[in-house]
Amino acid sequence: MPRYASLVLALLLLLFPALAAGQTGLEALSIEQTEDGETWSLSLQVLVLMTMLTLLPAMVLMMTSFTRIVVVLAILRQALGTASTPSNQILVGLAMFLTLFVMMPVFDRINEQALQPYLAEEMGPAEALESASEPLRAFMTRQTRENDIALFLRIADYGEVESPEEVPMTVLIPAFMTSELKTAFIIGFVIYLPFLVIDLVVASILMSMGMLMLSPMIISLPFKLLLFVLVDGWSLIMGTLASSFFV
Repeated sequence: MPRYASLVLALLLLLFPALAAGQTGLEALSIEQTEDGETWSLSLQVLVLMTMLTLLPAMVLMMTSFTRIVVVLAILRQALGTASTPSNQILVGLAMFLTLFVMMPVFDRINEQALQPYLAEEMGPAEALESASEPLRAFMTRQTRENDIALFLRIADYGEVESPEEVPMTVLIPAFMTSELKTAFIIGFVIYLPFLVIDLVVASILMSMGMLMLSPMIISLPFKLLLFVLVDGWSLIMGTLASSFFV
């Protein structure tokens, strides 16, 4: 027992200088008032950046085209009746790369208007964040229905706004998500119809032949795959999803 006590004491002595240094390092987390505005210390900027990185997955889901794409791909897989093929990893990968393709003009504007001036120390963190939100706001506004924005304005009791620029982000983001889900389900319904017709035809033929014990899915699956391949389905789906954001 004394041996363990001496070991703990030695570790505390070794950690004491590090703890003391950490306490002095906290002074770097400061905000100074200057003539040009607020200047954040480097440690505080790193802390804010790391916090934003933890929120990056939620931002990708809520403020980009990812939601519409991944929902449509999931409905397509359900319509084909292929169970877990393609797998979830493949669908998410397709959605991610198609999202990068669709959002690249927005990311380029964010890089030019906010990131590069911030790295060149021509713009403060708060100003850079405000400048970076403008391209995202313009993208989300184009894809959001007016009635969805009006719904969340009414729920939040913000009153009427004269222009889209006056809509707060706390209202625009949930309205954008609601509108994206509605659009994804509309596209998914249109995609589902041809495969539903094949299922109905196959089920009717099997029932008329008295083959009630045979699952229609076993017979209809090859025909649905053949139809999807003949019409070059993947190119049609990807092209339709990408072009739906540029209308």
